[in-house]
Amino acid sequence: MNKKVADILLRKGSNITTVTPGTSVLDALRIMADQNIGSVMVMDNGQYLGIMTERDYSRKIILKGKSSTDTPVSEIMSSDIPRITPADSIDYCMQLMSDKNIRYLPVFEAEQIMGIISINDVVKETILSHEETITQLKDYLHSAR
Repeated sequence: MNKKVADILLRKGSNITTVTPGTSVLDALRIMADQNIGSVMVMDNGQYLGIMTERDYSRKIILKGKSSTDTPVSEIMSSDIPRITPADSIDYCMQLMSDKNIRYLPVFEAEQIMGIISINDVVKETILSHEETITQLKDYLHSAR
């Protein structure tokens, strides 16, 4: 059962919440709170620029004593996050997130943004896949009698 990023996108959908580079950090946080999400994509005219996460906020606004009303997301977004593709394995994503200490990965097909996956998505998919394996094993054991 080699689960792929495509499996996560199928399960959770690929709706992306975006803001523009000039959006204030406060407005971005409001959007994140309203939608109960931990990150927003920063896009300019359909062009992906980066991701702003709760961690960016806590480390670059709160700790540095900046104003969330006056600071645009472009100043604190993470633009160096590795990109993944729908064909990448869940194991690879987990490795990447662990090595780079990140919680979100943007999904691209060619240059087209397809979605975003979080560490929670990866964990959930791993658990689901283990549950499927257990069910199959149980079925197999019952039928083998």
